[in-house]
Amino acid sequence: MSDLVELTPESHNIIIDMPYADERNFTGRAVYDKARVLLHKDAELKFRKAIEQAAHLGLQFVVYDAYRPPKAQFIFWDHTPDPDFLANPHKRGSPHSRGVALDVGLVDMKTQQYLDMGTPFDSFLPESWHANYNVSIEAQKNRLMLAGMMLNAGFDNYSHEWWHYQFFNSYEYPLVEDDRLGVIE
Repeated sequence: MSDLVELTPESHNIIIDMPYADERNFTGRAVYDKARVLLHKDAELKFRKAIEQAAHLGLQFVVYDAYRPPKAQFIFWDHTPDPDFLANPHKRGSPHSRGVALDVGLVDMKTQQYLDMGTPFDSFLPESWHANYNVSIEAQKNRLMLAGMMLNAGFDNYSHEWWHYQFFNSYEYPLVEDDRLGVIE
């Protein structure tokens, strides 16, 4: 039995927008058969804190990715073997494949508009780095607000991706095999 739990819009007041379940991603094809958000039970508890904080500010989280099966990580790595943006599955694997990482953005609850983060999700450009100031002041503020909520909830950020958050001790969790996303090989 897996320690992964599913998060839904109904159970967690999130928006699910998973480009890996269709062709809107850097591979140009669907890698997941299903757009489902799975997290390790420990990560779900921490993320719940961030969700509550966002709601107090009139915001919702949009989840782009969470648990990622190890075989999906190999597909990504085979397509784009860039260690600045992807964990090498031949080494330690990805925190996503342990269920303790997620890729998120923020949405205004009233307007349902995505907050400007300066680049799209999965942009492999230096402008997607947290400390890059070549994005608008509004995008910088939104990134800081996102980081504040996630750090306050117990997650660490990845410096090269404004959307990526993981546990500080993510590699202490084992890789998890779970086929609920249905990886398309």
